[in-house]
Order: sequence, then C-alpha cells, then structure tokens
Amino acid sequence: MTPTRFAFVKAQWHADVVDRALDGFLQLIPADQVDVFDVPGAFEMPLLARDLAATGRYAAVACAALVVDGGIYRHDFVAQAVVDGLMRAGLDTGVPVLSVSLTPHHYQETPQHTEFFRAHFVQKGRETAEAALAITRARAALLPLAAE
Repeated sequence: MTPTRFAFVKAQWHADVVDRALDGFLQLIPADQVDVFDVPGAFEMPLLARDLAATGRYAAVACAALVVDGGIYRHDFVAQAVVDGLMRAGLDTGVPVLSVSLTPHHYQETPQHTEFFRAHFVQKGRETAEAALAITRARAALLPLAAE
C-alpha cells in the first residue's frame, strides 16, 4: 500500500519567505495529510528528509529553503550540498524527496524583493505539490507491475 501522507520540511532562515512554499503546497494537498517540520537552515534539511523518508510513513518529502548570496562563496557550496543531500536521501530510501530550495543571485532584503520571493515561493510550493502527487501516482502504477 502506498502512503498518502506527505512531509514538508522548511528552513527557518528567511522564514517569512520560505513558509510561503507551504502555503502553496497546501493549496493542492490537504493540511491533514501533511506533517510539517522546521529546521534551522537549508543545510539541516537533507538529514531530516532522509530520516522522515526512512520511516515509510510518507509518499514524498518536500523541502523548502532560501539560500542567499551574502557576498561570500559559501552560498554556492551550501546550495550544492543541500541539493545533493536531498537527492541522496531520496535515492537511499526509495522515497521521493522534492526540493523548493532556491538560490537567487541578487536577493536583497528590500520590500520589493521580499514580496517577489514570497509570491514565488507560493508558486513553487504549489508546483512541488503537483510533483508530489504525480510521482505518487506514477509509483502506485508500478505496484501491479512488480506483482507480475
């Protein structure tokens, strides 16, 4: 039987922006089917995503973060490590781990940028819900094939 619950992990760095991804996700997947987890930042997401996926309770795990360029190269390394870690979590557990981890090149904490990215995260959260539902359907369709 395929799980019908979803996990949503969100980084608390720039939470005013990142939390909007959950808003978009919940536009398509009912809140009573989603367990929400907060982590300090993007770097902490892959470990928790792997642990959640390994429980077997979730059809998919979605992760959201905003990794900004603070004027040093660290953001590139963090972004790459996060995406690699999320992919590895999914491959290691066999549970889809989806990313709403964005790394804009020129994010500034101005009202205009903040509002733009808040709206963008809603859209990306909705798209991630669409992907979670689609991969869940695709994997459920494989079950009869595996029984043959």
